[in-house]
Amino acid sequence: MARRKLPGLRILVTGASQGIGRALVVEAAKRGAKVLAAARSEALLAELAEEVRKANGTIATVAADVTKPEDRQAMVDAAVRHFGGLDVLVNNAGIGATGHFMDSEPEVLRKIFETNFFGLTETTRAFLPLLKQGVTPAIVNISSVVGKRALPARSLYSSSKFAVAGFSEAIRAELAKDGIDVLVVSPGLTQTNFSQNMLEQKAKIQLDHLRGMSSEEVAVATLRAIEKGKNETTLTLKGKMLLLVNRFFPWFVDWKARKTVRELFADEIAERKKKQAGGSA
Repeated sequence: MARRKLPGLRILVTGASQGIGRALVVEAAKRGAKVLAAARSEALLAELAEEVRKANGTIATVAADVTKPEDRQAMVDAAVRHFGGLDVLVNNAGIGATGHFMDSEPEVLRKIFETNFFGLTETTRAFLPLLKQGVTPAIVNISSVVGKRALPARSLYSSSKFAVAGFSEAIRAELAKDGIDVLVVSPGLTQTNFSQNMLEQKAKIQLDHLRGMSSEEVAVATLRAIEKGKNETTLTLKGKMLLLVNRFFPWFVDWKARKTVRELFADEIAERKKKQAGGSA
């Protein structure tokens, strides 16, 4: 994996209007990168551009939805028009949902995959010709700790991030011949409004994102990974501990997850057993 210096690098960040994406744009521009910020909200992009330019950073913006072919092409055109190409693609755009699979609608899972997986893969496809001509080119896929170890009530989001992990591993080898690095950054709980923007929130226990890393901390860690060419980066102490325990004692993580679910649904389980007992009497 190549090491790289941020000053002068041409970087595209999708999902750039809020959270991790926004922090990445601000921090990368602060370090001298030329940043193309892409998101669906023109108003939020305008606010972001004003902040970056006031700090003497270099930024261009493009209103785009990664699920739309014409918008993906608009991002490519913007990269060429503003910067003459691209060196680093950061696939950050994502959506989520919480709740148990059996309580979800098929359309929710499809929407999540359209953004988190198909939007990511097709944006990558669109930019490969430019990246092949870039300086120390890299693709950075923002995944999640639950893309390495799935948890109850996160099945929809988790499965999309597992797909991202598999895709990233495969193209990492495929693109080695073109000199394009593929990095995966897996944040744990992060202090963003991601939870407020979820398609559904049906989990009995809501994770406390305010106890996680800040978006700025995730951005700094991501840029460090880009500089060092680190192909896998897992963030937060709890996230690292979860994966460590799962690596050596997966049975324990499974047991703990089942135990938690049974405790949450104790009344439902008791009622079912009561009905079963009555039916067999």
